[in-house]
Amino acid sequence: MSRIGKLPVNLPAGVSAELLPGNVVKVKGPHGEMSRKVDPDITVTIEGNEIRFTRPTDQPRHRSMHGLYRALVHNMVVGVSEQFTIKQELVGVGFRVETAGQLVTFNLGYSHTIQLMLPPEVTAEAPQVKKGENPLLILKSCDKQLVGQVAAKIRSFRKPEPYKGKGIKFVGEQLRRKAGKTAAAK
Repeated sequence: MSRIGKLPVNLPAGVSAELLPGNVVKVKGPHGEMSRKVDPDITVTIEGNEIRFTRPTDQPRHRSMHGLYRALVHNMVVGVSEQFTIKQELVGVGFRVETAGQLVTFNLGYSHTIQLMLPPEVTAEAPQVKKGENPLLILKSCDKQLVGQVAAKIRSFRKPEPYKGKGIKFVGEQLRRKAGKTAAAK
């Protein structure tokens, strides 16, 4: 049995789930609702406040999908109950970020500003920081995959460079640093 697949998905208070025709699992919670089509070979049962997944055989294909769909539905339940949050830090002199609804504007040391229109499921906020601190961008969404893709896209605007660490990095991320040039011996 799959270690992940055999675990039931527990529904917290305020979250409801239903199984729709076509093996579609729909989850509703305080932060939104999500649905996902599960492979027809995997059997989904909802009993009380638990969702269980079973597979028909021990074929490698069934074994891999067993844990996959359990993890995807678990992420949906966590997303609609708590939301996923990603914090990014802009490290560099003069780097700024501003949010206006779904539009995020970046000043990253280029000759122009970069504007990004966020999907409607993702919300962003840029809290005011004290002087001397790096600007922060906080992304929230109930869809873990989507918020991760948006964060990766934002990071690609200015990846952290290895010498001074300037760029957009995740809060708490450890960067690999390189030693700079040294004075040549005479």
